[in-house]
Order: sequence, then C-alpha cells, then structure tokens
Amino acid sequence: MPSPESTDTWDARTYRRYADERSRPFLDLLARVDATEPAEVVDLGCGTGSGLLTTRRWPGAHLVGVDSSTDMLKTAGSELSELSDVKLIRADAQTWTPEAPVDVLVSNALLQWIPNHEDLLSRMAGWLTPGGWLAIQVPGNFDAPSHVLLRELAESPQWTDRTGGVLRGANSVFDAAGYFRILAATGLTVDAWETAYLHVLTGPDPVLRWTSGTALRPVLAVLEDDDAHEFCTQYAERLRLPTRPTKRVESSSRSAGFSPSDIADPPH
Repeated sequence: MPSPESTDTWDARTYRRYADERSRPFLDLLARVDATEPAEVVDLGCGTGSGLLTTRRWPGAHLVGVDSSTDMLKTAGSELSELSDVKLIRADAQTWTPEAPVDVLVSNALLQWIPNHEDLLSRMAGWLTPGGWLAIQVPGNFDAPSHVLLRELAESPQWTDRTGGVLRGANSVFDAAGYFRILAATGLTVDAWETAYLHVLTGPDPVLRWTSGTALRPVLAVLEDDDAHEFCTQYAERLRLPTRPTKRVESSSRSAGFSPSDIADPPH
C-alpha cells in the first residue's frame, strides 16, 4: 500500500477544501493545552501549516513543522511567511527526531497513516521537556457510511485486484482508552476523549470532494488517471443513493492531551 509517509502524493489544494471543518478537532484539542511560554513547539505532520498558525498565541516560541509532502510544505511556507521563527522540515514522521527537547508537540490527523504507531508515540513522549505537552488527534470515522462505501467499492470484483487492501480500517487507530494506556505507560498524565462532529457540506458531490483530500488518496495513488476517474464516478453514484449521506459527513475525532506535570483524571 502506498503510504503517505513514504510517497509524496498529497495535494494541498484538494486537502484545503472544507478547511474550517477539518480544523475543528485540532482547534478543540489545542484549546486544552495549558502551556504558558514554551520555547520549542513542534507540529509533526504539519500539512499546510494551519496548525502552526494557531500556535501564534506563544509569540516567543520557535516553531518547527515536519511533513513528508513537498506540496504541503510549499503551501505551509506561504501560510507562515509572516512568522519570523519558523522552520519547516521535509521528513518521514516515522524516522524524524527533533534537534532539541520539545515543550509543546502536536500532531493532527497523522498517526492513522502510520502502522503500529504505538512505538512512535512512546518516542514522542520521550522528546518532551519536563512539564512539556503532547497533543494528538486522529480520526475515528472509519465506520461512517462514506468510508464503508469506499471500502466496499475498493474490494468489489471490478477493483479488488488493484485497490483491494489499500484502504485503512478501524484498526488503523486505537480508541481513546488505548491511547490513554499507551501514553500513561510512558509516565505522562493523560486526558483522552472522543468527539463526534456532523458536517453539512455544500456543492456538487460534497462527500466525494471531502474524501478526495484524505480517505480516497490511497486508491487514487494506485490507479491510472482513467481508472481513477471511473472509480470516483462509481463512488459518487453510491453516495447519491437515497439512503446515502450525499451532503453529510460524520467526522469523529479521538484526541488526547498529555503533560507530565499536570494532573488529570482518566476518561469515564
């Protein structure tokens, strides 16, 4: 399966469609980070840089954005051009290591692309300064109709020889309790939760347009242009069926904020 961390297939323009809706889980997550004057802030999987823009509340911080996509980093460079102390790095999140201890480490919708990311999470916890913060968010919508329909089509007789097995399922991420367990084992104090978002989208085939920026990417990466067009046409037709969510996306987000110096209760 082509991995977004090993192949540069991201399209920043496509991903930025519905940017407001995509950013809500991260903004809600960052609001829980209670760091005061961090010196080093890292966004692992920074994408177009929108997450780093929200860290302007810490004007004295050195900001580092890491992403595997040249196109995403190019967009991030433009978005962050007015900020003075920013460093953007093209690297694979699975192998990258920060040059200095990190006060705030954030990661938004990255870990679901990385198989067996439990080890990476443990390493990320080890990058923190005493009292540092780690905040991650992963999607939890793999059982939403949009994603179920996509996997059914990819595994159908017409497509399975080319697209069978390329899509992620619910086993790509842990539940909130799983992330609590992994991070608590590193010595961090953990606050983990899950939030469901319901987005009503507009425009032609909006659910198709939404998924084309993320969930559809592994399929598009293995198909030639004509086949990709045919696949998307069939997917759009399935989404348009009367019982299907033609304008609605169910976007569940699993988030966790961690700090070794603060006290929080486990989720109930």
